[in-house]
Amino acid sequence: MAPRSNYHNLLPYVQQQWRTIAYALLCTLVFTAFWPLLAWLAGRMLSLLVQGQVVALAQTAGITMVGFTIHKLGQYGQDSLMSKAALTATFNLRVQVYRHLQSLSLAYFERSQTGDLAYRLTEDVDRIGEVIKRLFQDFVPSLLQLIVVLAYMLWLNWQLTMTTFILVPALALLVGWFGERMLSYSRRSQNLVSDLSSQLTEVFSGIRLVRAFAAEDYAIQRFTEEAERNRKARYRAAWLLAVQYPVVGLLYALIVLILFLVGSWQIASGNLTGEAFGSYVAAALLLIDPVTHTTENYNLFKEAEASVDRVFELFAIEPAVGEAVDAQPLPAVTGKVEYRHVTFHYTPEEPVLQGISLQAMPGEKIALVGSSGAGKTTLVNLLPRFYDPQGGQIFIDGIDIRTVTLKSLRRQIGIVPQETTLFSGTIAENIAFGQKDFDLAAVQAAAQAANAHEFIMQFSQGYHAWVGERGVNLSGGQRQRLAIARAVLLNPRILILDEATSALDSESENLVQEALERLMGDRTAFIIAHRLATVRGADRILVMDQGFIVEAGTHEELLAKGDRYAYFYDQQFQK
Repeated sequence: MAPRSNYHNLLPYVQQQWRTIAYALLCTLVFTAFWPLLAWLAGRMLSLLVQGQVVALAQTAGITMVGFTIHKLGQYGQDSLMSKAALTATFNLRVQVYRHLQSLSLAYFERSQTGDLAYRLTEDVDRIGEVIKRLFQDFVPSLLQLIVVLAYMLWLNWQLTMTTFILVPALALLVGWFGERMLSYSRRSQNLVSDLSSQLTEVFSGIRLVRAFAAEDYAIQRFTEEAERNRKARYRAAWLLAVQYPVVGLLYALIVLILFLVGSWQIASGNLTGEAFGSYVAAALLLIDPVTHTTENYNLFKEAEASVDRVFELFAIEPAVGEAVDAQPLPAVTGKVEYRHVTFHYTPEEPVLQGISLQAMPGEKIALVGSSGAGKTTLVNLLPRFYDPQGGQIFIDGIDIRTVTLKSLRRQIGIVPQETTLFSGTIAENIAFGQKDFDLAAVQAAAQAANAHEFIMQFSQGYHAWVGERGVNLSGGQRQRLAIARAVLLNPRILILDEATSALDSESENLVQEALERLMGDRTAFIIAHRLATVRGADRILVMDQGFIVEAGTHEELLAKGDRYAYFYDQQFQK
């Protein structure tokens, strides 16, 4: 059974534009109503031309031009209004999809391909907008033109028109068959295009790795194979169209030929005058465009159905982390954090945290150490609710974090990651990320606290200097200090420092470490570090292994214990 189309999901976006669409359809009625008149005038002019009545022919030509002008004004109103409605509906859909994606958890983005999501938000949504536009701007007028012109033809001569009614369904069935094939080919083609886009995103993002491993030929081969699959899929769709148009055209020519034969018989029988037959032929010619447009639009709708399905698939994905219906803003906190019997897994068969309980007092500095995969990053990622635990609870100042709004929770937690993400924009905009209107003086103060002010002022435009994509023109230490400045500007009571100095040279590390010490101040801080030299001054060090806290104490206490922490320390400092 063929999957149900999601076209009905577009209805709310179309309904929002009902007023503009109503005006457009009013223009369509004016545009369509003049088709029979123009056909009658064409037959009248042909008759006057044969009779040699020049004056009457000139008068009829003038009336025809007036009618044609009104006809085209109706077309202009229809096309301009429908473009406005379609583009607005497309805008609303695109924003709604983007808003929904922003509500999804990190787990979804970790599983998804960035290129595929970008393709759905751009190409797929644009294709849907084209469908909305074509539906009212072209498809509906074409159908109305078919109905009106066929009604006029029926009034002129029912025998000829009944012949048309017998032949046209065969044409419609043929178009429908081609449309179903086109949908199948389009679905495959669009999926392959999104795969190609995803591969491009991955390669261009990791171009340094490609160069480092001299893997250009490997990357080209992968791209070529993916592009070839895309070419074959698109060619199948193009081939189908190449077959469809001559086949439909031949059938249409056959219909016209049969109409001429039946028309000759009707004239010979005295059931039709030459002038009426001229009007009938003009009307029959007026059917060419609507039939062609209806065929083209039907194919477009079938092609775009795959895009509609791909876009509305996203709406079917539920956020893994959501707010409670009665969620309240988290009030200003002191920074007391408590984990109670927290368990977590990404997959049920691989537990990451197993019954973790810990308490951090306001202003306390807690370091998390352990081998990779021990659960350190996962533990701190639960605090801003990037994920929710399968068991246990987390409290801030005695308030269960599941009962408060996500924005109020995350606004009170500052994060300095190992890899700083910068966006296209100025340095000031990156420091004040998430704030549309910000105080430049506050940004500068934050940069000074983060030891970033000096290098920022080396740029000719200072804080207004443009940062390229992902900040590729800045060093790792400079990007890290901008991340610290972000956290300073946010002024949170709780900090998460995730390997904040692990990828830096010694000079940059000293500057960043000094900025971090200033940032932590009297705030509650969770510090993840592989370099144990950076956590010696922590109030408490927690050693994690396989989802458990296996040791806890100060640096001196854990060294004296001579267990897991002491082993890590010896590994790093006695080489």
